[in-house]
Amino acid sequence: MSVTIKDVAKQANVSPSTVSRVISDSNKISEKTKKRVRKVMEEMGYHINLNARVLVQKSTQTIGIVMKHSASQTLENPFFPELLRGISAECNEKEYSILLTTGNSEEAIFDEVKKLVMGKRVDGIIVIYSKKDDPVVPYLLESGIPFVVIGKPTKEQNRIMYVDNDNVQAGTDATEYLINCGHKRICFIGDDPEYQVVQDRMSGFDIAARKHELKIPDKHYLTFPMKVDEIAEKKISALLETKDRPTAIISSSDVHTLMVITALRKKEIKIPNEMSIITFNNTIISKLSTPPLTSIDIQTYQLGFEAAKIVIELIKNPEMFRKSVIIPAIIVERESVSKL
Repeated sequence: MSVTIKDVAKQANVSPSTVSRVISDSNKISEKTKKRVRKVMEEMGYHINLNARVLVQKSTQTIGIVMKHSASQTLENPFFPELLRGISAECNEKEYSILLTTGNSEEAIFDEVKKLVMGKRVDGIIVIYSKKDDPVVPYLLESGIPFVVIGKPTKEQNRIMYVDNDNVQAGTDATEYLINCGHKRICFIGDDPEYQVVQDRMSGFDIAARKHELKIPDKHYLTFPMKVDEIAEKKISALLETKDRPTAIISSSDVHTLMVITALRKKEIKIPNEMSIITFNNTIISKLSTPPLTSIDIQTYQLGFEAAKIVIELIKNPEMFRKSVIIPAIIVERESVSKL
């Protein structure tokens, strides 16, 4: 015999309408009551009829996730699974599913986003990157669907909800850390400069260099997309062969740092005795690398969690005040930086 809303209401000592509001996650019901009713639902084995709820509420209870690259390529970077873990935690708590975009090019991903919106397959969207001249965010603004961006939008910041770190400050902090350890010849290695996060971290690098009157040559700025291993290896190798090669490197992601470490080993340059490294994101790569890497912890899980929290709030209250959430970034000291 199936369990009904009335059965749950009787056991929880509330009205059937209260149970219905708990199922729809109404703001009119206290969190204490929601937890009590949900516990009774679980104990009694009550399962929500999702199809019926979609018809009644015209809601999919699904959040779309717009990936930076194709799903397979994105998930190769340990930053993104951790980000998705934070998103999933909050979505699961609020009984939302997630749907990842797929596509082997920016055009294919954009087409997928349009299908999600026009087909009303999701209630809201999280864009997990911010990129110059990207068509996704302007389209979402025009469509009116609730969405949040992870990263500082390149335009229309006053109209867009976003979650980010202060990446300019984080880039400054990383550079200051190396300078305070005695390093003056420092190189910045980053991802595709079309992404705002790379621009901001590089700006922080420049701010600290100017403050300490360091002259950074152009060849000490290296940027390249993730899937260009041969180009990256050639650029890094050329840098290491110069007479005035840097004594320290700032890498804007752990994946790029792996390329740096590989190049250093081929040249038999030891970390940190002959080259210091500080990296970003503090993923599992930083912890398991040999030696373990000093890293800027951007609290990736929390970025995802807050993004999911905001987009669900926006779905329930489309007129809510637009805001940004800045997650602190902290330096985690390990063994990859030496003092001169």
